[in-house]
Formats: sequence, C-alpha cells, structure tokens
Amino acid sequence: MTDREQYPMGPARGAQVRKDGETWTLILVRELRHAPEKVWQALTDPAQLREWAPFDADGSLGLVGTTVQLTTVGAPTPQVSATRVRRADAPQVLEYNWGGFDMRWELEALGGGTRLTLWTTIARRFMAMGAAGWHICFDVLDHLLSGTPSGRIVGPEALKFGEWQRLNAEYAKQFGMEPSAP
Repeated sequence: MTDREQYPMGPARGAQVRKDGETWTLILVRELRHAPEKVWQALTDPAQLREWAPFDADGSLGLVGTTVQLTTVGAPTPQVSATRVRRADAPQVLEYNWGGFDMRWELEALGGGTRLTLWTTIARRFMAMGAAGWHICFDVLDHLLSGTPSGRIVGPEALKFGEWQRLNAEYAKQFGMEPSAP
C-alpha cells in the first residue's frame, strides 16, 4: 500500500448548501496550516494546480481579465472551457467561471494559516459528489503545501478511492439527500 492509499481522509465537515432561486451553491470551508500567500499560489499557478485540482490550467488564474483554458482531468472526454478571471485580489479573493459554474475562493488569514472557502454553483443532484470530490482535493492540496505531495485524486480515480464513497454518503446525509451516483 502506498502512503496515499493509507492516508485517512477526515470526516465530512465544513460544507453547506444554499439555494437562491433556481441556483444551488456548494460552500466548502477548510482550515489550512499555510499562509494565505502560499495557498493563493496553489490556487492560481498552473504547475501547482496540476498537483491537486480537478482541472489543468494553461495559464495563471491570478490576473483579472486573463482568459485561461481549464481542462478537466480524468473525464472520459476532457472538457475544455475558456475561463475568464473576474476577480483576483491576492491573496484574498479569486473568482472565475469553470464550465458554466461560478467559482469563488476566499482566503482569510487565521493564526499562521488560512481559512479557505470555496463557493461554487452546482446542480443539486451533484452536491454530495461535488463535496466529496473537493474534500479529497483539499486534502491533497494540504499535503502539497506541507511538502509531502500525494498526487492528485480526481475523476474516475477518485471514485475508486475508498474514502470517496464514505464522504459522498456523509455529505449526502448532512445535506438531507441521497448520495450522488457517478
């Protein structure tokens, strides 16, 4: 077994859903032991995104007005979307639209670390699945920032990862819905 397979994911936590009209938003909060500047780099730098995010970026997401191609990783057919960065207030707020879904990242200094909050619009039926996937991505991000990269776990690979099933069920229960089916 590799270190990655032995790494226990924590319980489903720090997530909520909101509905505004017909729009559903998934909100995930994670406290990281790393400074906002370091977390910001991981959210915007293409090389670091390749280590943890569910997409590849062909340029930096750190500049307002920049258009970056984001390509899903691990999908049977890669989805490529032109993404325009709407807001990039380093190291506090990053906003863009990925594949038709609004993404807002908020970074708040917390002691020597960062409270990272992701707000993303998502179809209601994918809430639990999305929360489970981002939970794993955040754990991989934390490993990367700690200097012990574990490699990204996304797409079909994430679905095979035993912890994903548990997280999907736990988030579904928190949200009062059935677990998402891939």
